[in-house]
Amino acid sequence: MLPGPDFLFTKHLITKNIISINMNLKSKILIKEKLKKNQKFLALWAADCAEHVLPFFEKEYPEDDRPRKAIEAARAWVHGEMKVGDARKAAVAAHTAARSTNNIAARAAARSAGHAAGTAHMAGHAPHAANYALVAAEAASITQECEWQYKHLPKNLKSLIKKRGVWKIRQLSSPWS
Repeated sequence: MLPGPDFLFTKHLITKNIISINMNLKSKILIKEKLKKNQKFLALWAADCAEHVLPFFEKEYPEDDRPRKAIEAARAWVHGEMKVGDARKAAVAAHTAARSTNNIAARAAARSAGHAAGTAHMAGHAPHAANYALVAAEAASITQECEWQYKHLPKNLKSLIKKRGVWKIRQLSSPWS
C-alpha cells in the first residue's frame, strides 16, 4: 500500500525541520569559529567600552578597584600576560562589586568590566560588556555612547557584531545591512 498524503506531508515537515536545524547548527558553528578567531579583538573592544564608563563606578567607589582590575585582566589576557582562569576571577570580582551598589550607572559600569574580563573565557561576553556600558551611560544621561562604541569597534568585527537595540552577535542568516 502506498503512503497517504498525510504521511507524505508529515515526512516533508520533518525533513524540512531537520534541514532547518542542520542549517542553524552550521550557522552557529561558523559564528563560534569567527568569534574564537576574533576573541582577542573582542576582548580589547569590550575593555575599551568598559573603561569608557568606568568613571561612573569609580566616582561612587574610589577605593574599590575590582572593575578596573577586570579591565586590566582582559587586556593582560590578550597580551598573554594572564591565564583565562585568572581573568575569570577578575570578572567575578567585578560582578561582586556591581552587586554592592544600588547606583544604576555604577552597577552597570562594574558589570561591563566583568564582562570585558569574561571575554577571555568566552567571546560572547563582549557584547554584554558593550550593552552594560550603554546602560551606564544612559543612567548618567550620556547620549552618544553607542556611536562611541561603534567608532571603536574594529573593522574586522563590524560584520560579526551588529547593533539592534542591543549589541548582539550577528546571525549569518539575518538580513542585517
